[in-house]
Amino acid sequence: MSIAAAQKKGFGAVIWDYLTTVDHKKIAHLYLFGGGFFFLLGGLEALFIRIQLIKPENDFLSAGLYNEMITMHGTTMIFLAAMPLLLGIMNAIMPLQIGARDVAFPFLNSLGFWLFMFGGVLLNCSWFLGGAPDAGWTAYTPLSTTSPGHGVDFYILGLQISGAGTLMGGINFLVTIVTMRAPGMTYMRMPLFTWTTFVTSVLILFAFPALTVGLFLLMFDRMFGSAFFEVSLGGNAVIWQHLFWIFGHPEVYILILPAFGVFSDIFATFSKKRLFGYTAMVFATILIAFLGFMVWAHHMFTVGLGPVANAIFAIATMAIAVPTGIKIFNWLATMWGGSITINSAMLWSLAFIPSFTIGGMTGVMLASAVADYQYHDSYFVVAHFHYVIVGGVVFGILAALHYWWPKMFGKILNEALGKLSFWLFFIGFHLTFFIQHFLGLMGMPRRYWVFLEDQGLDIGNLVSTIGALLMGVGGLLFVINIIYTSVKGEKAPADPWDGRTLEWAIPSPPPFYNFKQTPLVRGLDPLWIEKTEGKGEMTAAEPLGDIHMPNGSILPFIMSLGFFIAGFGFIYQVDQKAWLVAVFAGMGIALACMLIRSLKDYHGFHITKEELEREAD
Repeated sequence: MSIAAAQKKGFGAVIWDYLTTVDHKKIAHLYLFGGGFFFLLGGLEALFIRIQLIKPENDFLSAGLYNEMITMHGTTMIFLAAMPLLLGIMNAIMPLQIGARDVAFPFLNSLGFWLFMFGGVLLNCSWFLGGAPDAGWTAYTPLSTTSPGHGVDFYILGLQISGAGTLMGGINFLVTIVTMRAPGMTYMRMPLFTWTTFVTSVLILFAFPALTVGLFLLMFDRMFGSAFFEVSLGGNAVIWQHLFWIFGHPEVYILILPAFGVFSDIFATFSKKRLFGYTAMVFATILIAFLGFMVWAHHMFTVGLGPVANAIFAIATMAIAVPTGIKIFNWLATMWGGSITINSAMLWSLAFIPSFTIGGMTGVMLASAVADYQYHDSYFVVAHFHYVIVGGVVFGILAALHYWWPKMFGKILNEALGKLSFWLFFIGFHLTFFIQHFLGLMGMPRRYWVFLEDQGLDIGNLVSTIGALLMGVGGLLFVINIIYTSVKGEKAPADPWDGRTLEWAIPSPPPFYNFKQTPLVRGLDPLWIEKTEGKGEMTAAEPLGDIHMPNGSILPFIMSLGFFIAGFGFIYQVDQKAWLVAVFAGMGIALACMLIRSLKDYHGFHITKEELEREAD
């Protein structure tokens, strides 16, 4: 059912509805809420970091707490904020863009969310249980294997549980796109956002196992006395870096490719033009993903791999600039000669182009192995990846939320608040990170909790902190915009932006079955084709008939809760073997849920043709 219908229920009924839902649109709301919460948490951690660096030899944070803060900021923003927000947007929009009634595996979709949520909560419990992880978000060995306390153990278990949920999401989206496209929706008629969801899902499928293996080895080293990374016992500390970055570099593209899809759809819609070079854009997306697996060791130019390995990875890294450049020029060509509308979604998209280009340019600088000896582990690297992740991914998420908010929630975000939020965040972003390139070139290292006076770093750090505070105000205004819109916002029509793709052919927010009749797709931008022929709505590919929908289930929630309990057991059994009870109890709950799911038939339910006709009246 739509959110409007859900709001008529009592509060308890709404909570139960969301705990048990398998509807991809409600799971999208859960991802947006969960990812948004962790985004605010990660932003708060970033502000603490910048306040500590506002002046030389500051004592706002202790050295140990600063290490925990930088570790949790990076980990939270990558794993618990950016990815879930993108998964939420994919969940909400991709099935609508291909004319599907839901994802291929609704139960798995729900399980994926609850695993992410419980993994994130487990990781953040570390703040209250003796200290957060303090080995950096990359958890390099031997720092992570020798870190005292349980902080790194929370990191390991939290990311294992959360990562399993993400892997399920990737498999689910892959199967949905391959098997559930509407009649006529060939691969080369899919919107770019669906294409980038598809390619991102392939990346998730191949990248996450490397992280899973690395985390298991680290878990065995810390909890069960093995020595995979312990050099004195025949292990190899550098192997962790390989495993982490074989996952970690494709992860950058897992984040940025969906944002590329968002911008492609937004530029086409608000330029009133078909996306320029559609075929080239599709193949550039695939090429970026392919090359993304061949560049991981550019994070390791200083570990001593040798000149041949360094040269190969340097060339592969520089090569990625080519398909990315194709995309930038195609977006500019899409707008060229178009009838452009400037609104909040378009502002974020336009701001992305110069911001991301700067990030790409500094990336090519870092790709030079000889120059990287100077840049490595300096603030130049911090500036570079924030220009890519914030200037690309966060701008993309905010553009998508402004663009698709009416479709997801039936209300249009306030434009005045949206533009004010944009300008504050945009100016704050460049103030924060542009100056950091120069701080890095002047020798300021990453991860240091203080810097000394008379090193020429004072003004740069002060400007950077002021910028971060501006970004914080901009982010807060966006939250205020959401609250204001939900209370007083104008109701959105089905197609507020005069869109081109299938999601704009149905009401806002969509009914829980999405499409009464599966649409017939007759080309790229299928809704636009119907509009140019004066129809204004999609031609149906089937007669009106009964629609089969899946039942909700509480099992994904309980199963994830079981893994959450087992996580605590694994962490604390090192101190006291009695905690093994929690391991067995938690795993028992999870396995019992799997057994129930396997043995019990879930037939779903039907919405009859008569009900659909009554609703139309």
